[in-house]
Amino acid sequence: MTGNEIREMFLKFFEGKGHRRVRSSSLVPHGDPTLLFTNAGMNQFKDVFLGLEKRDYNRATTAQKCVRAGGKHNDLENVGFTKRHHTFFEMMGNFSFGDYFKKDAIAFAWELVTSPQWFGIAKDKLYTTVFNGEGGVPRDEEAHAQWLAQGVPAERVFELGAKDNFWAMGDTGPCGPCSEIHYDMGPAASDEGHTDCKFPCDCGRYVEIWNLVFMQFNRDAGGALTPLPKPCVDTGMGLERVAAVLQDTISNFDTDLFQPLIRRATELAGAKQTPDASLRIIDRNKYGMVTAGVQPSLRIIADHSRAATFLISDGVIPSNEGRGYVLRKIIRRALLHVRFLNGPMPFLSLMAEAVRSEMESAYPELRESASRVDRILDEEERRFARTIDVGLKRLHEEVKLIQKDIRRATPFPGEKAFQLYDTFGLPIDFMRDVLRDEGFVLDEGSLDRAMQEQRTRARASWKGGAKEAANPAYAKIAETFKTEPDFYFSTSAKDCCIEAIVTKSG
Repeated sequence: MTGNEIREMFLKFFEGKGHRRVRSSSLVPHGDPTLLFTNAGMNQFKDVFLGLEKRDYNRATTAQKCVRAGGKHNDLENVGFTKRHHTFFEMMGNFSFGDYFKKDAIAFAWELVTSPQWFGIAKDKLYTTVFNGEGGVPRDEEAHAQWLAQGVPAERVFELGAKDNFWAMGDTGPCGPCSEIHYDMGPAASDEGHTDCKFPCDCGRYVEIWNLVFMQFNRDAGGALTPLPKPCVDTGMGLERVAAVLQDTISNFDTDLFQPLIRRATELAGAKQTPDASLRIIDRNKYGMVTAGVQPSLRIIADHSRAATFLISDGVIPSNEGRGYVLRKIIRRALLHVRFLNGPMPFLSLMAEAVRSEMESAYPELRESASRVDRILDEEERRFARTIDVGLKRLHEEVKLIQKDIRRATPFPGEKAFQLYDTFGLPIDFMRDVLRDEGFVLDEGSLDRAMQEQRTRARASWKGGAKEAANPAYAKIAETFKTEPDFYFSTSAKDCCIEAIVTKSG
């Protein structure tokens, strides 16, 4: 079953259960300043759950595009180095707005997951969890009873605490217990090499594929819980995870959601498939560097290409703050790994075309925004090349000097990282990536000291007659706002705001 078929089967199943199929909302949350990006299927229904909005349906199902790459939910640094972390992913879900509750939600989930008519996953590979009761909240006896009613053996229904099995929208407001379905990927999936561990070991062998959230209570400012008059259901099933299960692979990146993109990146970068099915680069890159990160680099490029394509399609533009800053980080992290693989320019716009080819049937807006996405990606790639080339070369030179001195198996000096940042505009995030691939960690303490010393020097430079002649407001502006290194090549502005007004009185 392909990823597209899995998504469609999920939505059709719930349509057959009386749910309204609702289109995915934008990755840019509208009217919700608390969110950087849409990161869960329930985001577009938040006001419905809070009772602030009424719709003409009380059951819904969606396949929601999500991004977790900034703010509270930030998976960016893990992407490429684990089996299941992504910046962009799809969350399939079903929702009840005061209609059905635990009995039907659990019955629906078990039928879809195990019935031969639908996903047909073997029952002996599944485990379920319920809330065990703590912090003054009672044990979820109803959910426990409903799993048993579906025929799940008692020894496969586990009771876990609030960390895993209790959900809250915030410190106050709707909240309630969760119930999860986990799949046994087998010993080969263990990140710690376990061969005989038991559920709920968190070594990577047992993977949560579906979370059923039961909005049952309202929590007030004092922490007291009162039952909601119309309890609701909010569920989330990660498409990438269930695709790995149904396609019999232990990594999301080995599913058909990613393999076409990885193959395209491999082709563009000039990689080749070796007999042991691992990927190797034909030649060293221009910095004389062959990293062990070929496979992670291909995964990073595939994942970040999806995220960048969807974010730009939804109106996010690379910039130096907010959502645009996160998008720029995603694009530049992908481009850094393109350079590890000796990839040509342009690269990401060609990857964007591959993303559209795979996903436009489910998300037709991708084709409508194609020319704009490609144009922005090409411009960002040119900008990256101008500002990063020299800095990366110098960084690799510094790494080689340290590697020659075997006595200095220490963190990479923060003051050297600062020099590269200050002189060449090499982003600190990218240096961390490069250094990690070379077996180093950045000395964050000395980096922070160098940053502080630079701020002190900037303040001290305003001295003598120049300081007396200048309006003090300019000194404050120079201290507060820093010109980006690539400003001098090209810049553009949109939706500007006033940062300071300088008057005669300062």
